[in-house]
Amino acid sequence: MRIAEIAPPWVRVPPQGYGGIEWIISLLCDGLVDRGHDVTLYASGDSKTKARLSAPFDYAVSLGGKDFYDAVHPMAIQTMPAFLEAERYDIIHDHTGAMAACLGALSDTPVLHTLHGPFNPDVRRLCRMIADEIYFNSISDSQRSGCPELNYVGTIYNAVEVETYPLRAEKEAYALFLGRFSEDKGAHNAIYIAQQANIPLHMAGKVDPGADAHYFKEHIEPHIDGEHIVYEGEVGGQRKRELLAGARFLLFPIQWEEPFGLVMTEALACGTPVVADAMGAAPEIVKDGEVGVLVGKGEWDEMVAVIKSGRLDDIDPNHCREYVHERFSVEAMVSGYEAAFEKILLDRA
Repeated sequence: MRIAEIAPPWVRVPPQGYGGIEWIISLLCDGLVDRGHDVTLYASGDSKTKARLSAPFDYAVSLGGKDFYDAVHPMAIQTMPAFLEAERYDIIHDHTGAMAACLGALSDTPVLHTLHGPFNPDVRRLCRMIADEIYFNSISDSQRSGCPELNYVGTIYNAVEVETYPLRAEKEAYALFLGRFSEDKGAHNAIYIAQQANIPLHMAGKVDPGADAHYFKEHIEPHIDGEHIVYEGEVGGQRKRELLAGARFLLFPIQWEEPFGLVMTEALACGTPVVADAMGAAPEIVKDGEVGVLVGKGEWDEMVAVIKSGRLDDIDPNHCREYVHERFSVEAMVSGYEAAFEKILLDRA
């Protein structure tokens, strides 16, 4: 198949630090090329891919601090070329967002839009406007429930390249929070839980300008002491894997219906169990009592009790890795998208 993949303009593919969507796009493009497909990736010029690279921007465009209207122009520049060249492709696969996906409604080439974010009222309205013109893929059943009436081809879970993550059976004493420092991600909840459970906490992730920077300064920075609460900065590559593999467990105390949560699969690939509240896709990723523990929404004291009980120490690291390999491997994701593309082309034949 001749496939166009469109990445958001904000981060290179693959990302050097934070950037879950861009990791998925990278793995998918390389996997499709390895299976013999003709793939063109529309991404920033500093991206690295096995696909043919078409770069509307030489470098990734910083999103930090931009509001909706500031983001419209770079998003259109990144997305438009694929649709102007639509006749070159059998299918166009968009990862950018509902605003840019609206261009797909005008395309004679079929368009699959993978939903990577949550449904807010504006996104829901835009998707409904083009629901009969393009196809949709959800990355969790939880995400799909936010707007179930769209033209879905399926739910295809995000993937983790399991073999690139080190498996460690012997863990260190610390808990880990890894993710963007925003209030919804619950970094302040992780601090509370670690303090109450009397366990060291390492924290790593991106701090965007604006609201996230203010949140970090007010709610996170005062607790960092380099001993009980250790801030690692934004990490990637080897250091991220070391932190994930060495942690006694990953804390995932989110405050929103996160559509997936890739860091949970990364932790499991390292044999590290996950403690999360049962929001968003967490119940689809973490099998309670088998590879981690789920608690009720906002039940942080219950998380403390779980940690103190020692239940997490009974979870087998090898089983965590086997579990994530079975459900969230790159091979499973690429096969899922291949099947989705074929289904769409058959539907349009």
